[in-house]
Amino acid sequence: MELGLSEQALRALQRRGALVHGNGRACYLLGDVLREMARYEEALAPLERSADLLPDDIHVLLALGWCYKRTGQLARAIGALERAVRIEPGEAVLHYNLACYWSLARNRTLSLRYLRRAIEIDGNFRDILNDEPDFTPLRHDPQFIALASMVA
Repeated sequence: MELGLSEQALRALQRRGALVHGNGRACYLLGDVLREMARYEEALAPLERSADLLPDDIHVLLALGWCYKRTGQLARAIGALERAVRIEPGEAVLHYNLACYWSLARNRTLSLRYLRRAIEIDGNFRDILNDEPDFTPLRHDPQFIALASMVA
């Protein structure tokens, strides 16, 4: 998968069927390959299975949130990421994605709270705010503008 051979990785995992289903890491890999291929709906089953087998793995929860968002299940995306933040509160990307999801859900307060925290942890997230379409609902909010224009 890291070599850009998603189709080959998918076929290799699919050939192992039951072995993949019983292994949390293998389920994650299958779901992540499908996610990388933009097959979000198909990715959900192996990622959900992986989350059952590896309940504290934030990478699984992040991928799951990614797919939930892209299949129109925003509440479930938020739930997966909030669970991940409880497990690893110092991981900036989790806060950033939650800020995106809460923005799409039109919850200004929570979006700005998570965004502020993401930037506190990793100021590099400030550099991508203006290009992030998920923040369109907040684009003209004074607090969003202040966060986006702060100098590190």
